[in-house]
Amino acid sequence: MSHSVFLITPPFTQLNTPYPATAYLKGFLNTKGISAFQADLGIEVTLALFSKQGLQELFDSITAEPPAALSENAARIIALQDDYVNTIDAVILFLQGRNPTLAHQISKRDFLPEASRFAQLDDLHWAFGSMGTQDRAKHLATMYLEDLSDLIMECVDPHFGFSRYAERLSRSANSFDELYDALHEGYTYVDHILTDLLAARMEAVQPSLVAISVPFPGNLYAAFRCGQWIKEHYPQVKIAMGGGFPNTELRSLSDPRVFEFIDFITLDDGEAPMENLFQYLQGQKAPEELKRTFLLQDGKVTYINNASCHDYKQSQVGTPDYSDLLLDQYISAIEVVNPMHSLWSDGRWNKLTMAHGCYWGKCTFCDISLDYIRVYEPIAAAMLCDRMETIIAQTGQNGFHFVDEAAPPALMRALALEIIRRKLTVTWWTNIRFEKSFTRDLCLLLKASGCIAVSGGLEVASDRLLGLIQKGITVAQVARVNRHFTEAGIMVHAYLMYGFPTQTAQETIDSLEMVRQMFAAGILQSAFWHQFTMTAHSPVGLDPAKYNVQKETEAVGTFANNDIMHVDPTGADHESFSFGLKKSLLNFMHGTCLDYPLQKWFEFKVPKTSVAPDFITKALMEEEAGAIKPTSKVVFLGKQPSMEVITKSKKGSTWEVASFTFQNKKEKMNISVPPPQGEWLAGVLAQVAVANPKTYTLQELKDSYEAAGLEDFELFWDNKPVNTLYRSGLLKL
Repeated sequence: MSHSVFLITPPFTQLNTPYPATAYLKGFLNTKGISAFQADLGIEVTLALFSKQGLQELFDSITAEPPAALSENAARIIALQDDYVNTIDAVILFLQGRNPTLAHQISKRDFLPEASRFAQLDDLHWAFGSMGTQDRAKHLATMYLEDLSDLIMECVDPHFGFSRYAERLSRSANSFDELYDALHEGYTYVDHILTDLLAARMEAVQPSLVAISVPFPGNLYAAFRCGQWIKEHYPQVKIAMGGGFPNTELRSLSDPRVFEFIDFITLDDGEAPMENLFQYLQGQKAPEELKRTFLLQDGKVTYINNASCHDYKQSQVGTPDYSDLLLDQYISAIEVVNPMHSLWSDGRWNKLTMAHGCYWGKCTFCDISLDYIRVYEPIAAAMLCDRMETIIAQTGQNGFHFVDEAAPPALMRALALEIIRRKLTVTWWTNIRFEKSFTRDLCLLLKASGCIAVSGGLEVASDRLLGLIQKGITVAQVARVNRHFTEAGIMVHAYLMYGFPTQTAQETIDSLEMVRQMFAAGILQSAFWHQFTMTAHSPVGLDPAKYNVQKETEAVGTFANNDIMHVDPTGADHESFSFGLKKSLLNFMHGTCLDYPLQKWFEFKVPKTSVAPDFITKALMEEEAGAIKPTSKVVFLGKQPSMEVITKSKKGSTWEVASFTFQNKKEKMNISVPPPQGEWLAGVLAQVAVANPKTYTLQELKDSYEAAGLEDFELFWDNKPVNTLYRSGLLKL
């Protein structure tokens, strides 16, 4: 057995890209000289199951022990089993990006066997008319895999689900009973595949510590199954669990049975807890020196948090290390016809974080009392770019998803400038707050650096509720920001919420009307409705009375405690709006039914909207007033122009002008100014070029203009020639 750490992501998270937790931890352990190996068992199980051999074994297993009753759908898939077995390898290669020409055959709809999922297909022409053959084929291939998934669930493993395995067992699991019982039943079909892969990995790595990352409820069952198998076959190996699920759900854990499967649970940032745990297991630290760690002592669940041990700064945690992972074997699926979901699940994205925590940190539905959001610490733009370059060299992929709670606008600006200065070719997207800092010019800068999309919480499109949420934004402001992004060519996805405490039916309908108007105005491309959930660590969960809601029970479970069942006596019947909100949104995203009365989406009587039909249009006309601040930074992204002084004549009089020619990717532009101003402008454009590390403010430009003996800076700067430069890359940030 080696003194190494084996980092595992159990089934299932996304299939298109590795969940980054183990890569972050491996990068940190590298800085400490601790040997670590990582595996994403989710993609490994998927590839073993969805292969020619895997499917043949699946069908053989079903035929050997057929269920008592088969649905018509399962019977059809079994009847077509040869078609599935003979096409699966080609389809997986296609979804891995290694067989792109198959898209033509898949799109014709006579290559793949089709079962019930295909009956739910959207109209593929308008869904993918603008997206092309590859996307259409990916969507069809995803439906084909979903059909097989339905067969697996019905015939061999009711827990199965692509991005969530046995998720039902861990949703609001206040008691460990149901999960405990499931773990003491026989292995499911997928459990056998999982533990066979785990056995091979354990044999090869021979670790002293296995660390299992559980980001979501859908990983929990498989995490315990892995722990159970290791306990049985490698009793000397210690097992730790961490990740998003324990961080939010298991903070009040008291059930000792959990520790029959694992030895330790760590909370929040994993770096310092992992280092201390490793040193403890090496005999270099006492138990009381552990950091944010649950363990069993004398048969009781004990939480140890050595306060004298501090967390690492973001500059000290190293660069995420994606080695060991099967980076060329992840599969791109398109499950839902939604541009942001497509972005999320299509293509390989390297995950990075611009800042630890949230710079806003006030939203009342959010876990702002927990350190992963409360402790805000940005990373310097130069260090971020260093990490990006390292990851590109390692993975061969230049797409980045910044997984921030909300990326800070000032840091996004600094990062964009650094990317452009280094001439990095990258494609990136992130989550934001729709705040007024996102001006037209900042959005153009972000686009120039490779930003293709942003997602942000509009939550409830009602100013009263946005105030209660403490979002710090208004609907009108969101509309203007969305227009800036859209006009810069950056896609906007909005997270929408319904069912916030005290939300009335009127406010839900008004919120829907605001969303309808944003789609109609063309300033929103994608959105998704979520029903409000009260969580234990949010301001609403910590003080329900303040928000006029009541907890259904004060009892604290012995296992998971995060989602709190609550009663909203003054609010609407929130659940009843779910279907209509989602159906209307699907149509709005495809540009249809935008003129329908809102009542059409609901099968019960809803109030008429009280929002003016031109609310969003008016908000967009009221562009933020006010002069440009003297402290605004001026940056020129374009190529340096050529300048010549030419003589012009008209009606017998002649004069000289400085003529500038600007070339950009799409067009050539000319401007003319008087020669003294021309000489000054040529010098300034070289100074404010984006390649220069020093940035100049508008005030500094004004000072240099006046120092050159020139008059009336405002008149020159706000006149047509300089305004033309905004089309060629001049920005005020």
